[in-house]
Amino acid sequence: MAKGLIWATAEDLARNRGRVLSLYRQILRSLNSPSLPLNLAERLAKKAEVRAIFMLGSEETSVHNIEDLFDTAEYALSILKKVTRECRIVSAYDRFLF
Repeated sequence: MAKGLIWATAEDLARNRGRVLSLYRQILRSLNSPSLPLNLAERLAKKAEVRAIFMLGSEETSVHNIEDLFDTAEYALSILKKVTRECRIVSAYDRFLF
């Protein structure tokens, strides 16, 4: 990422735009999964939290903090995918039993 040493340059920010949008969409898509055990209010609250985090992150200019935000988003996405996958396995197992 780092063309600037400490502070992100406009070029750095433009280069990361696709990565940010991809992570944002993947997280929202994971929250929309029907296998995730959330009711509508919880789902909307989580989406609002994600939007707020990304809005605050968009104001960040430190290269190191931006990388930390990417790491955190990728970790959150991996946890969401893991929970979604486990919920699907459990629901398939329940259907098999009944």
